[in-house]
This record gives sequence, structure tokens and C-alpha cells, in this order.
Amino acid sequence: MDSITIWMVVIFALGFDFINGFHDTANAIATTVSTRALKPRVAIIMAACMNFIGAITFTGVAKKIGSGVANPADLPNGVEIVIAALISAIIWNLLTWWFGIPSSSSHALIGSLAGAVASGAGFDAINSHGFVDIIKALIFSPLIAFTIGFIIMWILKRIFARSSPHQVNKGFRFGQILTAAFQSFSHGTNDAQKAMGIITFALVAGGIQDHLEVPLWVKMSAALSMALGTSIGGWKIIKTMGTKIFKIEPINGFAADIGSAGVILSATVMELPVSTTHVITSSILGVGSAKRFSSVRWSLAGKIVIAWVITIPITALLAAGIYWVIDQIFF
Repeated sequence: MDSITIWMVVIFALGFDFINGFHDTANAIATTVSTRALKPRVAIIMAACMNFIGAITFTGVAKKIGSGVANPADLPNGVEIVIAALISAIIWNLLTWWFGIPSSSSHALIGSLAGAVASGAGFDAINSHGFVDIIKALIFSPLIAFTIGFIIMWILKRIFARSSPHQVNKGFRFGQILTAAFQSFSHGTNDAQKAMGIITFALVAGGIQDHLEVPLWVKMSAALSMALGTSIGGWKIIKTMGTKIFKIEPINGFAADIGSAGVILSATVMELPVSTTHVITSSILGVGSAKRFSSVRWSLAGKIVIAWVITIPITALLAAGIYWVIDQIFF
């Protein structure tokens, strides 16, 4: 396998990770910024550091990505498939970032990889069992996050029902700093793993290595790439997540962060790739529903859900088309 082609995969994967960082920065800090618990620049720097630490802590999700959709060792054109998938996922991430839509980088990557595999090797090459497991995790994790967010907020409402709102928010504004750090760490443990997994997939497909263990240089470069992307910040999505779904107060931000971070970290421990965007947005929706159902802008929530639903099929078709172009022109 041409080493230049392998390095193309590495560059595209780290580019995806970088974009994922600023695309998903809002996930970790939107509520903290919107309640002024931290200044935006301070929040972003903290998120970048915690993302990096989280990214180098686990590798289970990377292995799942590396083998869940397809077996890279069985794909003679696996590197070209990965290139098509990464280009597709990057295009979708940039489009949704531009329009301020908190879509899922995870959905984009999984959909793109599945579409590229189907186009390059046929539907039989897709690992149906592993792919279904990934889809289940992507579907059920937001539902769990919504429920947990609702329950946490419901409990907090009753505990502090007779307390001064000013004092409550003052205390939870400090608590948000801790939960935002936890949120950023959990985000790194899951999202950065996806770029690591896709690079490892290419290394196996290209015959560079014969196992799915993530090399140290891959871990470090992916973690650093996501941290750098996070340091730039995705202000359009921060605005959507932090202000447009419902008016978030510190106690709401605390509840949303602690609930969603717990779901993401639990998925990481179980080696399941989940959409951090979906989990955190669902947690915010659950918290908003517990606060007051009518306070949630459900029309906006509906548009976000539509973006979630269409991401996998659109990116799958896009990646299939990109693979066909690559195959026709270059191979």
C-alpha cells in the first residue's frame, strides 16, 4: 500500500478530529457560557485541556469503530474507503457548523463509513452485528440522557423549592465549572476515539499493522487535534445549544451537564460510540421539560431531531458517491 495514501488518511482523519473539536465545543461549554459561569475563552481553554486528557485515557471506542462497521483486514480497498468516508463526514460537519445545527459528528462518520464500505465492497462487507450495536447505542443514549436530565432536574427542583433563586443560582454557577470540566473530559473519552479508530482501520486495511490496538502516536495526535479544534470554539452552535432551546439558568446547566456526562462516560466504559451532541442536547431538553414543559422551544428541537435522523442516510449516500468518484479517477 502506497505510504502517501496512508498519510492522506491520517491527515483527513486528524482534520475530521479538528473540525469535530470546534463543531462539538458547544457540547461541553454551551450551558456554562450561557449562564456566565465562565467567560467564553476560559471555558474553551478548559474544555480543550479536559478533552485532551479524556482522549488519551481510553481506547475501547476506537477499537469498536475500527471493527464494528466492517473488518478492515477483509477490504483490499479499505484505505480508499476510509478516505471517502472522511471526506463525506468533513463536508457534513462543515455544512451543519455553518448553519449552526448541532448535528452529530458520530452519525456523520458512521453513516459515511457504512456508505463507503457498501459502495466499495458491497453490502455484504458491512459487519451487520457490529453496525446494529453501534446504531442501538446512537439511538438509545439520547433517550436515556433525556430521562436522566429530567429526573435530576425534577429532584433539584424539589430540594431547592423554598430556597432563594439568587442563592441557588449563585451556588450552581460555581458547580457548573466542575460539571463543564467533567463534561469536557467525557467528551474526549468518546469523540476523539472515533478518529483514532478510523486511522487504525486504515492501518490494518493497508497492511501496516495486523491488530486493532491503537498506536501511541495515533492517540496523541488525535487527542491534540481535537484539543486544538476545541480551542477555536464553535460559536454558532454554542448559541443554539446555550440560548435557543430554552432559557438556561445555572441549576439547569448543572443538571444537564452532570446527566449527559454520566451517560457519555458510561458508554465509553462499555466501549460504545455515542453521539455526544445528541446526548447533551437530549439532556438539555429533559432538564427544560422538568423545569417547565412549555419553556422548551419544541419547534427548534424538532429541527434538531430532523437533522439527527437524516445525517446517517445523507452521509452514507454522499460517501458512496465520493468513493465512486475516487475509484473512477484515481484507481
